[in-house]
Amino acid sequence: MRRVGRRTRLRGNTASTGQRNSGQRANIQLPAVCQIVGYKNSGKTTLICAVIPLLKQRGYSVAVIKHDAHTYDMDHHGTDTWKQRQAGAAAVAITNNTRTSVIKERSSSLSELIADFSGYDYVIVEGFKQEAYPKIVLLHSDEDRSLLNQVSNIAAIAVWETMEQVAIAENWHDKLFSINDSEGIANLLWEQRSSFQNFNI
Repeated sequence: MRRVGRRTRLRGNTASTGQRNSGQRANIQLPAVCQIVGYKNSGKTTLICAVIPLLKQRGYSVAVIKHDAHTYDMDHHGTDTWKQRQAGAAAVAITNNTRTSVIKERSSSLSELIADFSGYDYVIVEGFKQEAYPKIVLLHSDEDRSLLNQVSNIAAIAVWETMEQVAIAENWHDKLFSINDSEGIANLLWEQRSSFQNFNI
């Protein structure tokens, strides 16, 4: 996969090179957090699903938090947990040997969700444009350019082919990836892990 530009350093400590060992894991206290932001159909979920296995190949655990502006329901009509929620439970949890699900009848802030996932190496966030964590911004069409002025802490930009020259012309060439360069983006998250991990908001 082709990489458009060169990497730039984010603020924070320099990440170690090479795969981590068990001793390194003991020193890790915070997950590395990166937001993937873009407008509808910009490829956020596709990119995240391509990056996850690449980070897992390096031995890291990855959690994902997704913002949804619409009503959704992860539970099914008629299940025990659905009945318990209908009865008025403020939260329900179900677990077995391989999976745990928790449903709370309230909204949660991004910081709360990240705290819940503190045991993971990476937390990749889809959406939450107005939050202050480091971001990879996805540009699909010319209309998406306004997003560059609406979000903070841009770590990198991933562009569809039609937007490559636009991003270069706007001086983003040193933070630029092709939308299909999941390997390059995973390498950025790996090589600059401590910057994503130690980012202060």
